[in-house]
Amino acid sequence: MFQVREHFKLADGFLAQYRGQQPDWGPLGYITFKRTYARVVDQEQNRTEEYWETVRRVVEGCYTIQMNHCHALKLPWKPDKAQRSAQEMFKLMWDFKFLPPGRGLWMMGSDYIYKRGSAALNNCAFVSTDEIDTDFAEPFCFLMDMSMLGVGVAFDTKGAGRLNIQDPQIGEYTHQVEDSKEGWCDLIRVVLNAYAGRAKKPAHIDYSKIRAMGAPIQTFGGIAPGPGPIIECIENIAKILGPRAGHAISSTDITDLMNVIGKCVVSGGVRRTAELALGDPTDTEYLKLKDPKLHGDKLTAWRWASNNSVNAEEGMDYSKVGAQTAKNGEPGYFWKETAQAYGRLKDGATWADEKIQGTNPCAEQSLESYEICNLVETFPSRHETLEEYKRTLKFAYLYAKTVTLIPTHNERTNAIMLRNRRIGLSQSGIVESFQRHGRREHFKWCDNGYDYIGKLDKIYSSWLCIPESVKKTSVKPSGTVSLLPGVTPGIHYAHSEYYHRTIRVDKTSPLIDPIKKAGYRVEESVYGDNTLIVYFPVHEQFFDRSKTDVSVWEQVENVAQMQYYWADNQVSATITFNPQEAKDIPYILELYESRLKSISFLPLTDHDYAQAPYQAITREAYELGVAKLKPLNFESLNTDEAQDLFCDGDKCEINIAPHLPEQQEVEFDEKDEVRRPGSKKEVGV
Repeated sequence: MFQVREHFKLADGFLAQYRGQQPDWGPLGYITFKRTYARVVDQEQNRTEEYWETVRRVVEGCYTIQMNHCHALKLPWKPDKAQRSAQEMFKLMWDFKFLPPGRGLWMMGSDYIYKRGSAALNNCAFVSTDEIDTDFAEPFCFLMDMSMLGVGVAFDTKGAGRLNIQDPQIGEYTHQVEDSKEGWCDLIRVVLNAYAGRAKKPAHIDYSKIRAMGAPIQTFGGIAPGPGPIIECIENIAKILGPRAGHAISSTDITDLMNVIGKCVVSGGVRRTAELALGDPTDTEYLKLKDPKLHGDKLTAWRWASNNSVNAEEGMDYSKVGAQTAKNGEPGYFWKETAQAYGRLKDGATWADEKIQGTNPCAEQSLESYEICNLVETFPSRHETLEEYKRTLKFAYLYAKTVTLIPTHNERTNAIMLRNRRIGLSQSGIVESFQRHGRREHFKWCDNGYDYIGKLDKIYSSWLCIPESVKKTSVKPSGTVSLLPGVTPGIHYAHSEYYHRTIRVDKTSPLIDPIKKAGYRVEESVYGDNTLIVYFPVHEQFFDRSKTDVSVWEQVENVAQMQYYWADNQVSATITFNPQEAKDIPYILELYESRLKSISFLPLTDHDYAQAPYQAITREAYELGVAKLKPLNFESLNTDEAQDLFCDGDKCEINIAPHLPEQQEVEFDEKDEVRRPGSKKEVGV
């Protein structure tokens, strides 16, 4: 896929400074790193990476790609200059000035990306269904294929009405399902095309080659799910399309098919993925898909698998759809024409990105159909000056641009990605930066930083002999990546100044014993789901107000300002609102429609859930908790629990909720966010 003739190596003398050392972790940083991003480095000793080893792998992988790209095209490559540059990138990652996305921390520098392509390094994708009359199965197979690599995929419902569903003809043959991602997708393709009259449904399906549940997945990581999820997926497709024979495919059919495939993937080894549906704001059937009174059974079965939004247009009537959002947070909104016409709002309409058709599940990237995107995260609140931040932006940019040098396994995706070279330099800790540097100063950094990135893109694109990136900046919601340095995620406010952050850990996890020895509070889960709850005391250093103290209007204005000064792609934000503010949502949408490209909402509700993810505490309780703690020691310990890749943000993940007796209104995902069934989850760590 990508020929590597020579591997770049950091100098041993440089690395010697970091061996055996730990960075300035956030309160949950080290355990999050070991649980999620540290790869196995020694099977015999049963040990996973320490942070310096992960950073080495990522940096060496990045410069290996650049070096082999230059060698293959006979372009200039200066080893001494590259070594100095790589060492500076290492230092910036070590000091948490910037970080690749979670999937970059896990996959960059691994043999997998050289052999299988760069899809696993990319965060998110979009696919339109507007061509299903010519290739019915392809959008659904694309979603499954990319989702099984951990790429979050959004889709639209434009294919509604474009073909009639048929009773499938049965072919007297046996379809053997290969034990691979490709094998699962091939089965889905055959079955779906049978309902479009373009294939015969196999009379028999042989799942015997699929490895048993619990077997390790060697090349990608994770644990095999057995054949159960794909068997259930085929049964669900029949439930959806069987009764619809003779009818035109609807937006409901499209969304349901995407959802059952998403459920299959979540059940199938890559335990977290993401989906976003984009429907028509006048499609009343689509808008009611998550109404528990009308569709409670399907909501529980599979419709939880996507966040649902609408393709909004300037000048539309927001009264009805906005009132629905005010009730449960859905739908969200994406203004496609604004995204096509504008980069940063400050720069006016250019129509440089007029081919885009949608957005990614977290809604921070404008995308063409079958396009994928890669992101990188910077932390302005951890910088002293604008000049220091601009230096960080250089290396964050260089990481993101390097990812575009490796093609994916999908030819249609490559044709778009290699032309657009779309990247997304993001920011986390934005609210912290407001407090540390001042709001106006932060926007100055954004404005100057964006201009600097543009200059870098001209220089490096010329050196690498590739196109300049069609768009370069965004604000992603962030997920566990922001936990490593301990900054607030994306553009969101802190829960409170002092709080307990709880995480759920399986009882069998090797993490438990070191956590207990370090003095952290550990409890049995009250939900009887074979997990333990660990309490981490947190103090927000640059705290001003909690998310409950900030008005819905101020939150939206923050998004609009970042869209103006920084993001030429989009700003991902889920705006929280209290019951008194719900009535304002239609007015907010009408007043801000020309200043936004995307937005979603979530009602704030008072709750007293046992072992909630965030629990406000007093300063005294925080200090008492911290005083009991000792350093965590995970040396000589295999913490490789679940190497799952994901669209790096809690808003866009989907999960299978545990069955909680007498608590069905509560769900916990793998990062322990609480949400109501069928609603958007709160953005945050």
